[in-house]
Amino acid sequence: MTTRTDPQSDDRTVLLRGGEVHSPADPFATAMVVERGHVAWVGAEGAADAFAAGADEIVDLDGALVTPAFTDSHVHTTATGLALTGLDLGGAASLAEAGALVRRYAEEHPGDRVLLGHGWDASRWPEGRAPGREELDALTGGRPLYLTRVDVHSAAVTTAMLDLVPGVRSLDGYRDGEPLTADAHHAVREAAHAAVSPRQRTEAQRAALRHAASRGIGTVHECGGPHISGEDDFTGLLRLAGEEPGPRVVGYWADLDVDRARRLGAVGAAGDLFADGSLGSHTACLHEPYADAPHTGRAMLAPAEIAAHVVACTEAGLQAGFHAIGDAALSAVTDGFREAADKLGLARVRAARHRVEHAELLAPEAVAAFAEFGLTASVQPAFDAAWGGEDGMYAARLGAERARSLNPYAALLRAGVPLAFGSDSPVTPLDPWGTVRAAAFHRTPEHRISVRAAFTAHTRGGWRAVGRDDAGVLVPGAPADYAVWETGALMVQAPDDRVARWSTDPRSGTPGLPDLTPGAGLPVCLRTVVAGRTVFPGPIG
Repeated sequence: MTTRTDPQSDDRTVLLRGGEVHSPADPFATAMVVERGHVAWVGAEGAADAFAAGADEIVDLDGALVTPAFTDSHVHTTATGLALTGLDLGGAASLAEAGALVRRYAEEHPGDRVLLGHGWDASRWPEGRAPGREELDALTGGRPLYLTRVDVHSAAVTTAMLDLVPGVRSLDGYRDGEPLTADAHHAVREAAHAAVSPRQRTEAQRAALRHAASRGIGTVHECGGPHISGEDDFTGLLRLAGEEPGPRVVGYWADLDVDRARRLGAVGAAGDLFADGSLGSHTACLHEPYADAPHTGRAMLAPAEIAAHVVACTEAGLQAGFHAIGDAALSAVTDGFREAADKLGLARVRAARHRVEHAELLAPEAVAAFAEFGLTASVQPAFDAAWGGEDGMYAARLGAERARSLNPYAALLRAGVPLAFGSDSPVTPLDPWGTVRAAAFHRTPEHRISVRAAFTAHTRGGWRAVGRDDAGVLVPGAPADYAVWETGALMVQAPDDRVARWSTDPRSGTPGLPDLTPGAGLPVCLRTVVAGRTVFPGPIG
C-alpha cells in the first residue's frame, strides 16, 4: 500500500483505489472517497479518476481489502492495558509456570505498591487448582498481590493484600485458602485499583486503545462501574478518547443510580451491572446445580430491582443493561423487563434498545423474550472458542448436555434478536477476526452463523447497540471508520450455506470476506481510520 499525502487533518479528501472495498452500496467496489470524515463515494476503479485531482491523499491499496472498522461491544480498557503492560498469566500452561511468572514479575517491579496480574485459569492446568495464598506470599516476598482469574470474577491474593482491606475476611465471598469472590473480591479489587497512579492508569488506557487500533477496531464500548473501575478511571478514559486520536470510546456505567451514570457521561446505566457472576468462578446463577459444585451460583439482582432500573433508565432516556450468564439470572432479567413493559408499555421499552451482556445459558423462552423486548445481545464468541466443546470448562461446570445449549447465536438471529460482538477484554483478547471465526465455527454446530452475519455483528451491530443505524458500513454519508487489511483470496458465502461450503461466483452480488476456515491465516491490519483520521499505524496521540 503506497500513499501520496499532505499533512493530515479531519477535513481532507482521501481517495483509496486499487483494492477491494466491502460495501453493500457496490459489491464490486474497488475504490472509495472520504471527505470531511465521512464516506463520500464508493465505486469502480475507472470512475475513481474523477476524484484524483481534488484528493489530498491518494492511497494505492495494491489489492488490499477495505472494511468498516470493527466495534468491540464489551471492553475493560484500563484492565486491558494493565494486562498488556504488566503481569499476564493467560499463556501459563501450569500452576508451576504461573508461579515462575509471578516470582519474576515481583523481582522486576520492586517499587510497585501493589502487584497486579491477570489471566490465570486453573481449569487449563494439570494441577487443577488456583494458586494458594501462602504460595503467593512466598513468591512475592510477602508483598501485596492482586491476581484475577481470566473471567475477572474471582482473584487470588496474598496475605499483605488482604491486610490492606480491613474487615475483608468477614465479607461474603471470603473463604480461607480459596480465591476471593463476590463482596470480598469487590473490596480487594477497589483497594488494588486505588494503588494505580493516575499516570499508570492513563498509560494503560493509551496502550489498550493503541492495541485496539492495531487490530482494526474503531470503537470500543467501555464497561465501567463502581465495582469495576471507579469514577476517575471512567471519566479519565472518556476524556482521553475525546482529546487524543484513537478508537472512539462509548461509555457504559454499571450502576442502579441512573443520575450518576448520566453525570459521568455514560450512554447507559448498563454494561456489567451484575445479575450474576461467571461460570468459571461458579458464581453464574443457575436453575439447577453445577455439575461440579453442590450449589446454583449467586443471584445479585431480583426481578423487581431489574424492573425498577429499566423503568428509571427508559424514563431518563438512557439504556439499561445487565450482565447475565446463567439461565436463572437471564430469567430474572427477562421477568424484570416484562414487569417494566407492563408499566411503561412494550413500545417504549423496545424503543430504548436496552441490552444484556454475555447472555450465555439462554433457554428458548429467554430468546423469545429478548426478541419481544427488543433487547440487544452483547455477546463474546471467543468464550465458546476458549471454553466450549466436550472437554472444555463449560462441560466441566454444567455437564456436556447443558453446555451444548450455551451461546445459541443462530437461534438468536432466527428470532430477530440484534447481536453485538465483543471480547470482554482482558477476559479474551482484542481479536475481531478471531471472534468472527469463533461464531462461524462455533463448537456446537447448530449455534453457528454465517461469516457475513458474524462480521455484521462485529461492525454494524456494535453501532446499532448504541442506537446508531447510520454507521458501521461503508456507504455514502456514513462515518469514515474503516480498516485496511492484507488478506488472501476473498470468499463469498453461498446463500443456502450456513458455514461449510463457499462460493466465489461474482453473480451473487455479495461483498467478499476473508476465508476464516480453521487453519487459514487471519487478515493483518495495515491501517485503521476513525472519522477520517488515521489512528494506526503509529502511536495514539
